[in-house]
Amino acid sequence: MEGQGIREFFLENRAAFEERLLAEAVNVRDKIEEINAIGNINLLHNAHKLVLYIVENREHEMITFAKVEGEAWAKYSLTLAFKLEWIQSVRRAMWNFLYNYDRLRGNESNREEFFALEKQINEMVDHFLSCFFLSYSQFKDRLIQVQRNLVEDLSVPIIPVTEAVSILPLIGVIDSYRASTIEEKVIQAVGNTRIESLILDLSGTANMDPEVIQHMLKVIEGISMMGCKTIVTGIRPEIVRQMIRSGLTFEHRAETKGTLQQALADCLTIQV
Repeated sequence: MEGQGIREFFLENRAAFEERLLAEAVNVRDKIEEINAIGNINLLHNAHKLVLYIVENREHEMITFAKVEGEAWAKYSLTLAFKLEWIQSVRRAMWNFLYNYDRLRGNESNREEFFALEKQINEMVDHFLSCFFLSYSQFKDRLIQVQRNLVEDLSVPIIPVTEAVSILPLIGVIDSYRASTIEEKVIQAVGNTRIESLILDLSGTANMDPEVIQHMLKVIEGISMMGCKTIVTGIRPEIVRQMIRSGLTFEHRAETKGTLQQALADCLTIQV
C-alpha cells in the first residue's frame, strides 16, 4: 500500500471522512463552532491535516503541529476531554477509511501488513497526543510561574521614596513561604539600588509566627551587612505580644517608630 495512494483516497473522500468523524465524536461535534470562536481552532481542518501527517509518516511536522495545538488549547483553557475524544475519533475514522481503501482495491492486507500498518498509525496518534499534552502542560507551567512571579512582586512592594530611602509595606498574613520571598526580593533590591534606609511598615500585618519573626530578623541582619539600615514601623500589639513570649526583639537590629509618617519625616529631615 503506497502512501500517495492513501493520501489521494483521503482527499477524494474528504466529505465522507468528515461525516464519519462527526458521527464518532458525539460530545465534541456540537462544540466545534464554540472552540473555533474561542481559540480560532478549526477542528475539522486540523483533523485532515493530522491524518495526512500520519498516513504520510511526516513525524517531524506532526510533532510541531502537536506542540502548536497544545499551546493553543492551554492558552484559551479549552477542555482537554474534548481534545482527547476528538483525537480518538480521528483514529477510529481513519481505521474505517483505511479498511475501505484496502477493500476497494480488492487486495485485503495480509496479517503482517495489517499489524505493521496498525503499529505505524497507533504510534503516530499516540505520539501526537503525548507531544500535545506535554506542550499543554509546559505552557500552563510557564503561565503559572509568570502569575506567581507577579503575585510575589505585588506581595513585596518595595517603594522608592528617594535614592537612599525605600518603603516596604507588608499587608496580610506572612507565612514561611512569603518570608522567604521577602528575603529574596529585599536583598536583591538593596544590592541593586544600594538604598541606605528601608522602612519596614507592619501596620497591615496582624500576626506573625515566631519562626517568621525570626526569619524577618535574619533578613534585617542581612541587609545591615550590606550597609542598609532598617526602620520598623506600625508594629501591631499582637506581634509585640508574640515577640515578648518568644523572647525576640528588634533591639540592636533595627530602629522602631510608631508610624510610617514618623519614620518618613525623620528620614527626609535627616537627608535635607
